[in-house]
Amino acid sequence: MARNGLIMQYFEWYLDDDGQLWNRLKEDAGHLKALGVTAVWTPPAYKATGTNDVGYGVYDLYDLGEFDQKGSIRTKYGTKTEYLAAIQALHAEGIAVYADVVLNHKAGADETERFLAYEVNPDNRQDKTTKPYEIEGWTKFTFPGRGDAYSAFKWSWEHFTGTDFNNENGKKAIYMIKGFEKGWADDESVDGEHGNFDYLMNSDIDYSHPAVVEEINKWADWYVNETGVDGFRLDAIKHINSHFVEALVKTIREKHGEDFYVVGEYWNYNYGELEGYLEATEFTFDLFDVALHQNFHLASQQGKDFDMRKLFDNTLIAKNPTHAVTFVDNHDSQPEQSLQSYVEPWFTPLAYGVILLRQEGFPCLFYGDYYGIKGPHPVEGQKGIIDKLLYLRANHAYGEQHDYFDHGNCVGWTRSGNEEHPFGLAAVLSNSEEGFKEMFVGEQYAGKTFADYTGNRGDKVVIAENGNGHFPVNAGSLSVWVQDGITPEEAFEAEATEGQEQ
Repeated sequence: MARNGLIMQYFEWYLDDDGQLWNRLKEDAGHLKALGVTAVWTPPAYKATGTNDVGYGVYDLYDLGEFDQKGSIRTKYGTKTEYLAAIQALHAEGIAVYADVVLNHKAGADETERFLAYEVNPDNRQDKTTKPYEIEGWTKFTFPGRGDAYSAFKWSWEHFTGTDFNNENGKKAIYMIKGFEKGWADDESVDGEHGNFDYLMNSDIDYSHPAVVEEINKWADWYVNETGVDGFRLDAIKHINSHFVEALVKTIREKHGEDFYVVGEYWNYNYGELEGYLEATEFTFDLFDVALHQNFHLASQQGKDFDMRKLFDNTLIAKNPTHAVTFVDNHDSQPEQSLQSYVEPWFTPLAYGVILLRQEGFPCLFYGDYYGIKGPHPVEGQKGIIDKLLYLRANHAYGEQHDYFDHGNCVGWTRSGNEEHPFGLAAVLSNSEEGFKEMFVGEQYAGKTFADYTGNRGDKVVIAENGNGHFPVNAGSLSVWVQDGITPEEAFEAEATEGQEQ
């Protein structure tokens, strides 16, 4: 029986630095399967600047918690053995694993080097504000704890386009490294913000250097073979040469099969930019629907003043749904983070109703929304309501969709079910006062009683002869109505029995 796909991002920024995430994930595998999770996005598994690093300050891509480097053998999340055990446990439950792949930069170099560089205008990175002069940068990576295990490649200044610190005088700036055929990636191959957004942080990797391209391709092949992961989540791709990214993905699939899944993080609210990137990379992989997330954020901030009819404006899910990975929040948008745009908790269930119960998009559940967020501004998880929505996704969110986005504050839709899941649903959302939607669920339900599976409403709805129902919703809430008093399994069996009798 075909299942609806669902990714879970299994981390948030402020997880404890206890080295236990891989063990917890292993133990949680059966529970995730029961929730309907079909893929898990794990945090960066390789050695970063220290165990307190979430993983985006990448030091050694080959050290998955195996070598004594940066003060420990383990990463923030555990050891390589524990990581591989978690992957095996997920695979045993039929759950795919997507690795977080950070290829834009490196951090925590082992030695400094001297080389020529320009200072550039941070608001226009192509504008050199000084003549080239010699600086002392942290750009030499020798991996003394690993040595030549897995790869003998050592990184030095010629493998980077820029850095952000001159160790000679302690000055922080954006330095463009001078060298033969050096400079930022071509303007059209990276995001155009700040004139050219190739440079983001730390030591920026130069993908015009043949040795770098060869090494990263070698590493990607090694990583998939070593871990058995089923896909990659590519970090910060708007800062990386798009030609390299497209070629890398195609090379991986040539070696590991066309089903190897890839989703890219291109953080831009403008659909035109995302569409341009999809076209530039020949629709090779999916992208996160950042514009939809932003609409959720704005809706949660503006309350009744947000026009719910515009929820899908400028989004991937509306204009290119087959390449859209939808999400409510993630580790970057959560409070206190670099792209903070957190969806207020009152609206979180409504947003999950949208990404989980509609037919468009590949939804991603955020660990922080489910289990809670720690840190300076802790947020309680909403496991109770999300569990109900996950159940509905797994059992009811199938078949034809009828939309009723015809009111600024109260919207809804119905799903009619399919042969394998012959039971539908009716979802209603309000960002203002109590409301209702008159919606069609199907003449096969005439005379049947529907109840709100979320438990937000205690009343019942009887379906009219024409298949319509009058479905209410509380103020600032959602309700999802399904046939009362019958489980999906019973509905399926009843349908099968009727088919046999006919």
